[in-house]
Amino acid sequence: MTVTNTSDLCDLRVLVVDDEADIRLGLTRLSSSVGAQVEQAENGQAALQILDRWPADVVLTDLMMPKMSGAELLVEIKRRSPETEVVVLTGYGTVQSAVQCLQNGAAHFLTKPFDNESVVQLVGRLGRQILARRLPAQDGDPLLLAQDARMQPVTELIARVATSPVAVLIEGESGTGKELVARSIHRQSKVAAKPFLAVNAAALPDALLESELFGHERGAFTGADRARDGIFVEAQGGTVFLDEVASMSPSFQGKLLRVLQEKVVRRLGGSTDVDVNFRLLAATNRDLESKIKSGEFREDLFYRLGVVRIFVPPLRERPADIPFLATHFLQRSASTSLGQGAHVPRLSPDALNALQRHPWPGNVRELENAIQRAVIVCTGDVIESWHLGLSRNGWLGTTTAGEAEAGMDYARSKHQVVEEFQRQFVHRALGSAKGNISRAAASCGMTRAALQRIMRQLDIEREDYR
Repeated sequence: MTVTNTSDLCDLRVLVVDDEADIRLGLTRLSSSVGAQVEQAENGQAALQILDRWPADVVLTDLMMPKMSGAELLVEIKRRSPETEVVVLTGYGTVQSAVQCLQNGAAHFLTKPFDNESVVQLVGRLGRQILARRLPAQDGDPLLLAQDARMQPVTELIARVATSPVAVLIEGESGTGKELVARSIHRQSKVAAKPFLAVNAAALPDALLESELFGHERGAFTGADRARDGIFVEAQGGTVFLDEVASMSPSFQGKLLRVLQEKVVRRLGGSTDVDVNFRLLAATNRDLESKIKSGEFREDLFYRLGVVRIFVPPLRERPADIPFLATHFLQRSASTSLGQGAHVPRLSPDALNALQRHPWPGNVRELENAIQRAVIVCTGDVIESWHLGLSRNGWLGTTTAGEAEAGMDYARSKHQVVEEFQRQFVHRALGSAKGNISRAAASCGMTRAALQRIMRQLDIEREDYR
């Protein structure tokens, strides 16, 4: 078994969720072999409790579990932390459930009984991608990539506000690149040499968010075995980026307003104030003015956060950026997933066409995930449309409003979903088996004749995988 360099992934956190103890143990050992830190949970509810205190980067979860299914757990994890990658373990005969999981944001699925090497490689690849996103940009590396004319006002406004210490509110749908806008502002500012510290307000409950930002004294809460400074103090004259501010409770909004007004913080459990000096950049994917009217967001805090407001357009309104960003993500994903100097597969015309036609509800983040997925599952030199995890008209199993109005019925939609799933499934099996049909069929839990029948239906040739 090939083991990833353990020194590379020592900061990776993996949570294994399965109601069978032996499977939990096996997946824990496999994940640990790449150097990751691993926790275990016997069901979905226990997993969520662990995630509250130990945010995981990757979750490996069984699909069929008592109390809470893997599909339900996936939805809840993505609601709390969209950046967490979830891999679903499925048994034979759960094709439709696996497709639904892909629709709901699963990064990948593995069929039981799974191959140990496949688990190690998948965790290693996902881990390298996740940790690569956390690396600070190097001098000369572009932070915000854009070619479409709709992004020109954004880049111009970034340049104008960067040299000023004013607070900036960055608005836009999830996945449009709001943190990249914030990093670009910081990098072009007078405090670029100072820290840039980012916090997702939606990922933490109030108590943990207060501890993260304000710091805490020893004994302030269970597990606080030592005192620590919060991010507002650690920023040391640099920039703090507070994402998803709309999720903050009204009581926490009041505490944040005091910090911005008085430039002091008090540690959780503390009794004295500490002076702070930082620039705050905030982001939201919600309409804060509507939330002000409904009483969910403080108007005085809104004006403190949004001295300057920058709106980032969704990817569907920036068509020129799609092939440009796809090429960039392809180069980066190949480097992080396959290793430096590895051959970079190219996008086929059909794949580029699929990228251009997709509505991208998840915006740039969804595009990056699609390319990462394609690099992982592609075993040849060319990335085809099915490698991307997209159907002809969106994510697997989705249809556009225009198609619904045109009368695309249930049977046709179901046939399209199953065909796309079969194509991906067979492609992965043949790729892993190097074109050996008997071995590929055995790994899928089907007969050689059944696999050959599917290959004929989908016009798949074994020679393409040798």
